[in-house]
Amino acid sequence: MEGIIHIRIDDRLIHGQVATQWTNELGATRIMVINDEVAANDVQKSVLRMAAPPNVATSIISKEKALQNIKNNKYAGQKVLIVIKSPLDLLYLMDNGLDIGKVNVGNMSTRDDTHHVRPTISINQTEEDTFKELLDRGVEITTIMVPGDNKIYLKDVL
Repeated sequence: MEGIIHIRIDDRLIHGQVATQWTNELGATRIMVINDEVAANDVQKSVLRMAAPPNVATSIISKEKALQNIKNNKYAGQKVLIVIKSPLDLLYLMDNGLDIGKVNVGNMSTRDDTHHVRPTISINQTEEDTFKELLDRGVEITTIMVPGDNKIYLKDVL
C-alpha cells in the first residue's frame, strides 16, 4: 500500500481535527475519503473538499475505486491519510486484498442501536463483531482523538 501513511475511522470524515491536526502531524499530502454514498453525492463531496486544507489534495472515492487505485500504486510518492466511516469498510478493503496492519478510531457518533466503548466511540453489535474480527486478524486498533493523546487500544475497552 505505497503512499498510505495512516488510516482513520471517523464518521465525520474531513473536519477540523483531520484537516488540521492529523494532516499536519502526519505531513499528509492527500486525504482520501473512502465511502460509496459520499462518493456518489456531489454536494457532500464539495463540502468535504472545502473542509480540507488548501495545500492537501483530496480523493473522495468508492471502495472499489480505492481498491483499484491502491493496488495499482497510484499513490506512490504521496503521503495519504485515509478516512472511512465504519469498520465494515475496513474489513471489506482487507477482504479484497489490502494488507492493513493499523487503524485509528476517532469518532463514531451515537445512534439508536449503539453503546459507548469510549466517550466519542459508539458502536452497534455488527460494528463490535467487525472490530473483533479485525483484532483477530492482527490489526492494531487505537482510539486516539488527536495526535499527542495517549494510545488507548480498542482491545482493552471492548
